[in-house]
Amino acid sequence: METVEFKVEMVGIHEKRLRKCLSKLKGIEKVEVDGNSQKVVVTGYAHRNKILKAIRRGGLKADFWSAQNELLNAYASTSYVNFGFNNFNFS
Repeated sequence: METVEFKVEMVGIHEKRLRKCLSKLKGIEKVEVDGNSQKVVVTGYAHRNKILKAIRRGGLKADFWSAQNELLNAYASTSYVNFGFNNFNFS
């Protein structure tokens, strides 16, 4: 059994579409979706390229998860705090 991580660009409504695409593949045991970081973890016996192809066929932009994605998510989650938007004046 293999665990494969993907970065999938989606909003909340796309999770249902994603699960429907993956349910058609044989060998998928478990699908975990993290909407905040746009990370999808698929566990099963299906080949990773077939899983990626199925996600893309469903109309979603996807790629394999990389260490660079981890860094970008960590930066994005902390950068909003550092800007101090509460002190911004629109007048």
